[in-house]
Amino acid sequence: MGDGIIRDETGAQRLLGYVLDVGAGDGRARCRLTLTGAHTNRHGALHGGIAAAMLDNALGATASLSVDGTGRAPFLTISMTTQFLAPAHAGDELVATGRLTGGGRSTLFVEGVLERSDGTLIATATGVFKRVPAERLS
Repeated sequence: MGDGIIRDETGAQRLLGYVLDVGAGDGRARCRLTLTGAHTNRHGALHGGIAAAMLDNALGATASLSVDGTGRAPFLTISMTTQFLAPAHAGDELVATGRLTGGGRSTLFVEGVLERSDGTLIATATGVFKRVPAERLS
């Protein structure tokens, strides 16, 4: 837990098999996944919904890092726009990385990229994230 790696925390994370890295110290969260056939569409390429889920996790955890060094402060996705640029296939190692671009006390703007380990840009996203008020957590 102290290494900044979040594993098996949610049902979606266990289902998809990604890990969330919040320990780089640069305020950016990274969602990592090695693709298998279970992550592909009927054409054998990465399913767009999984690409979007990886970006959503990286962007949301980046928002969380802005107020909590563990990356676990809850934020909700208000909106997210994703652009799909290139395919990825089983065996590819992917990383989605978020970057805070603006916002205020409770609403933040975050952008991100999803890349293959060789640097190929697979998808990009921009999103708006809202902090969950403490009274909503109980």
